[in-house]
Amino acid sequence: MKYGVLLIGAFVFAYPFLWMFASSLKPEIEIGGFSLWSQNFTFKNYEQVFARIPIGRAFLNSIFVSFSTTFSVIIFGSMVGYALARLNFRGRNALYYLILFTMMIPFQITLIPQYVLMVKLGITDSYLALIAPTMISTLGIIMFRQFFMGIPQALIDAARIDGCSDFRIIFSIIWPLSRPVVITVAILSFMASWNEVLWPIIVVRERTLMTLPQIVTLFTIGGQAEAQLGLQLAAATLLALPIIVAYSFFQRYFIDSMVSSGVKG
Repeated sequence: MKYGVLLIGAFVFAYPFLWMFASSLKPEIEIGGFSLWSQNFTFKNYEQVFARIPIGRAFLNSIFVSFSTTFSVIIFGSMVGYALARLNFRGRNALYYLILFTMMIPFQITLIPQYVLMVKLGITDSYLALIAPTMISTLGIIMFRQFFMGIPQALIDAARIDGCSDFRIIFSIIWPLSRPVVITVAILSFMASWNEVLWPIIVVRERTLMTLPQIVTLFTIGGQAEAQLGLQLAAATLLALPIIVAYSFFQRYFIDSMVSSGVKG
């Protein structure tokens, strides 16, 4: 009974994605029903999507931006988290509470100031404009800080006695012990960067620099799809497929990381 209920729940959650994929392979006239099967499956919708927009270049742009963002979030987040967890300096707790406070500020409030800053720096229509505002994550800092609070202080003191600097302690001693939180932050940061649409639309207008979510959104609502539902579903499937494939490979590590990197301290 328990597994039957779980299977029904899994099917309910998975059905919209299955319907999207199946409908993207159907002729336009057959889209609209609830059936997943068709006698006339075709890749014509995908061929038209690739012909109308540079989706391959957009995919590479998204890969570059997402990996760059994820790498910087892990590096800077672990450094700040270590400082808040293990370094004693005046105002440490106040700084931590200030970082927590920033999580309550909606992104829409800081959107205009960030855009004005990008314009003043002259870096709009560039990869830097896509990466710079997301190079550090409040959630990443908090997760690293909470995890580092659980590492024995004696280990850090022993490293300092041996002459290790704080950077050496972070990257040579603490990082190997922090695999769960590193994987968790990496997955969350990559998914957030990959799915970002609003910011790229604002700061990037060059077609060759557009990310995959951005160009798919413009294709869907900008008129290039010509209100053809099959083309829109094909573009949406191409957008969702990389994340689905990546998660199917790393779901075990993701679940293990979320369980083992619970809040400590």
